[in-house]
Amino acid sequence: MAVKVLVVDDSSFFRRRVSEILEQDSDIQVIGFAVNGREAVDKARELKPDVITMDVEMPVLDGISAVKEIMAATPTPILMFSSLTRDGATATLDALDAGALDFLPKKFEDIARNNEEAIALLQNKVKEIGRRRISRFTRPLTSPRPASPTPATSTRTGGIVQPDRSFSRSTPAAPSPSSNVRASGKQYQVVAIGTSTGGPVALQTILTQLPANFPHPILLIQHMPAAFTPAFAARLNGLCKINVKEAQQGDRLMSGTAYLAPGGQQMLIEGRGSARTLRVFEDDSPRITYKPSVDVTFASAAKAFGGDVLAVVLTGMGADGRDGARMLKQVGATIWAQDEKTSVVYGMPQAVANAGLASENLALNDVATRLIRETGCG
Repeated sequence: MAVKVLVVDDSSFFRRRVSEILEQDSDIQVIGFAVNGREAVDKARELKPDVITMDVEMPVLDGISAVKEIMAATPTPILMFSSLTRDGATATLDALDAGALDFLPKKFEDIARNNEEAIALLQNKVKEIGRRRISRFTRPLTSPRPASPTPATSTRTGGIVQPDRSFSRSTPAAPSPSSNVRASGKQYQVVAIGTSTGGPVALQTILTQLPANFPHPILLIQHMPAAFTPAFAARLNGLCKINVKEAQQGDRLMSGTAYLAPGGQQMLIEGRGSARTLRVFEDDSPRITYKPSVDVTFASAAKAFGGDVLAVVLTGMGADGRDGARMLKQVGATIWAQDEKTSVVYGMPQAVANAGLASENLALNDVATRLIRETGCG
């Protein structure tokens, strides 16, 4: 059955362009258009699409407000389009907070090497999030952002909409058996987390629960354009008790600090002992699709830390992270993967799990608890 799409944009040119690209794929059917956010809310209720593509800036009702209303009334997977600017990045992150599942730059050729790749990227994203066939979500969290740090045992959400990726509107599920697993007793020097589609919400869910005294540095590899990573790092830093920053060349790895790989660049670890620092560089290699790449950073962590790495692969399209996880596993590192039920897209964690590399498959809401217990800071 084809994925049914509602295209929302105030530009007739862009509506036509997106529609033409999507309908080149026989597994996608564009069933309607909307020219502003208010019309999008009405069309979502009337047409019941499997996916909505949504512009951020529109008249009458903007894209972020439209996402909030749609997720409250007729929850639907939403793919945002935004400009590659500071304001565009902030607005896109707000849309993800409101419940949108993924995003693309409005000029999506900016993150593709050619027109064919750009077309495939849009089509694949629509099909991946459309496969969820969302019918129900948990209700948005409406409490304001806390003014001061919350206890380590509570969940910091900063007002983020926390969609239950099992798509049940019921109360949160009881903790899974994995959340009660005892610590292995293994010693670590670094935690590395890789993710893509659905990653901003997943990372925020995990990192806001970690205590300020988290005992290791954390490497974050999120597939994201260069214009977005500074805003995302700043947002996380404002919400978390640990420090979060966009990684820079020469950063010294410090416990209780998370380093977000800059968009369009690779992040490696250099040095020995307590003098380990980050190498951040632009990568022009045509052989590496993702910049930043989970595989690249995981491989570097394997070389720098051997088996003293705890790596986590979260929701995302494709298989980035599998080869790096294999290298980590070969030197004795610990690999965890997010489970299918709570992943927006199960591609990346599934690739790791199917390769037999993950010692645990965790629900998203269990990851922080397990990290705290496993690293001994709880």
